[in-house]
Amino acid sequence: MIDRVRAFPDSRMRTPTMAFSPFKFLQEVRTETAKVTWPTRRETTITTIMVFIMVAVSSVFFFVADQILRLLVTFILGIQA
Repeated sequence: MIDRVRAFPDSRMRTPTMAFSPFKFLQEVRTETAKVTWPTRRETTITTIMVFIMVAVSSVFFFVADQILRLLVTFILGIQA
């Protein structure tokens, strides 16, 4: 049988593997942020416009699909609106 003490050691016996240093953490965040390729203002504007266009197209599509399904269901069930 597995020795339960070895298989599941008490959590109080664990020692932390890394010390937490807020200053070092902020340095690493700053270093990683510098590596990011940020989009230009023009790219951001174009992407935003594309998102709005896709939202409008999707809205129209789902509205039309909903109306067609509504008509089909009311016709099949014989519901008078």
